[in-house]
Amino acid sequence: MPSIAENLAQVQNRIWQAAQRAGRDAREVRLVAVSKRKSIAEIREAYAAGQRDFGENYVQELIGKAEQLTDLPGLRWHMIGHLQRNKARHVAQVASAVHTVGAPALALELERRAVDVPAERRLPTAGRALDGRLTVLVEVNVGGEAQKSGCAPPALGEVLDAVEACSHLRLAGLMTVPPFTDEPADSQRYFEQLVAERERHGGALRLPELSMGMTLDLEYAVAAGATIVRVGTAIFGERTP
Repeated sequence: MPSIAENLAQVQNRIWQAAQRAGRDAREVRLVAVSKRKSIAEIREAYAAGQRDFGENYVQELIGKAEQLTDLPGLRWHMIGHLQRNKARHVAQVASAVHTVGAPALALELERRAVDVPAERRLPTAGRALDGRLTVLVEVNVGGEAQKSGCAPPALGEVLDAVEACSHLRLAGLMTVPPFTDEPADSQRYFEQLVAERERHGGALRLPELSMGMTLDLEYAVAAGATIVRVGTAIFGERTP
């Protein structure tokens, strides 16, 4: 069975090849290793292989891991799962970026909680923007799935304006999770739709980051313009149910 380091190298090679085919610089694409339900030892192994960005879906798990890994310099945590307003204060303490802001109310709550966490009280893993703001991406439900979070495309402008009005948040871009499919190519149109939404709302100058693409479809995401891909299974293996 390949090691985590070998898996990481393979994923990075997939990103490089996809970028080459699309005429892009692979250094424009950041890999977030999705470590939900993975052990501290596995995260340390990925870190030892050079990985610095890790994504978690559940707030309690994120907090627990962040507290146990404060000895790893440069570690950055990305909140990539649904975030409830009553959990925002916990995320504000440790996250480098929140990918799943889908409503003005959540943006306002993150703003309030970011103010409440002085720099000296943040965990050492909480890397922020250079000016100290919490990086935020707005999640767009491009597939219109009732069971998924994120704002509907017609509501995107309102959410973007709400984030920009928050002095302790930095609007960085958009994120999406397309409908599940066994055929990776089916995701392409949803990635292209997210790109189109970015163009409708200020383009790359306002929204430089596009967080889209996972283990099965990352090549299509990179071809469409992803700047962040979120990969778990291809790095850590299948998760225990």
